[in-house]
Amino acid sequence: MKRLLACVAAATLSVATAQTATAGPAVLDVASTFPKGMPYLGEGGENLGKLLNDVSGGKIRLKVHGAGDLVPALEVFNAVSSGAVPAGWDWVGYWAGTVPVAALAGALPFGPPPEIFLGWMWDAGGLQILQRAYDKYNVKVLPCHLTAPEAAGWFRKEINTVEDLKGLKFRISGLGGKVLNRLGASTQLIPGGEIYLALERGRIDGTEFSIPLIDKTLGFANVAKHYYFPGWHQPASWNSLIINMGVWNSYNAQEKAQFEAACRANVIWSMMVAPGNQTEVLKEFEKQGVKIHRFPEPVLAKLRETAKEVIAEEAAKDPIFKEALDSLNAYIAKVQPWFELQALN
Repeated sequence: MKRLLACVAAATLSVATAQTATAGPAVLDVASTFPKGMPYLGEGGENLGKLLNDVSGGKIRLKVHGAGDLVPALEVFNAVSSGAVPAGWDWVGYWAGTVPVAALAGALPFGPPPEIFLGWMWDAGGLQILQRAYDKYNVKVLPCHLTAPEAAGWFRKEINTVEDLKGLKFRISGLGGKVLNRLGASTQLIPGGEIYLALERGRIDGTEFSIPLIDKTLGFANVAKHYYFPGWHQPASWNSLIINMGVWNSYNAQEKAQFEAACRANVIWSMMVAPGNQTEVLKEFEKQGVKIHRFPEPVLAKLRETAKEVIAEEAAKDPIFKEALDSLNAYIAKVQPWFELQALN
């Protein structure tokens, strides 16, 4: 009898374990493109992990590693694609050299505000187009963090005319970098954790990175005294969780739905926390001797004109980029009358 009871108990435990175990990895290692602990951007991956833990009842957890801990920041996509790491946390636009449409999905210069970019991505086919481009590389993409409009960047000198951009060594990524190159600047992509040193040592004359709260943590106000707006290059931008497709397919339908639910909740978090303390941070910068500027209208007009040329050329080179651009423009045309009708000023 004791032996029978022991067998029954073992079988019951086995069934219970099977019911609580995940089909895919219970703990997912995530290589980030952002330094560990970076507010908002890096923090977004950590917050996503908390949300996923909640919606899965503790069955799925993310272990987010800082930039360089598992692989160098700008090698995360290739590492996820090959399966060297199972997942990554990124800014989508970093992968434009491999997946051209990632430049558009990451951020479109003079593009739509966050709420329109959100509608297109999650409700109007944007994600499906982006996923088809990622399929070639064995990567599942989940846009999980929508960044508020960013600053145009930090400069050592004032920018009064378009001519002031010529010869400027500037850290920027994505389509915005191509626009500045067209106007005579020399741009380069440097991971967030390495920008300060490059600026301090004169390797670059200026940099863009993110919103004031994040730029504060990186110390840019100590080495550049001109902070420009608006963030023409990134009026809204996407960070994403990318997962090796083999790993993604090891999860069952319910678990995949839990990832998506956590992602959408994280988007709300990202839009909610961004505006809070930006004005106070700007006041702190001013106390440090930083001058807050808006670009002169002629400079913005030339940036806009050049951005249209660059975007059209990118669309002509890549059919998926063109499909995404046409889809986004159609969505903007569809919703714009509603926004204009509701405008209060």
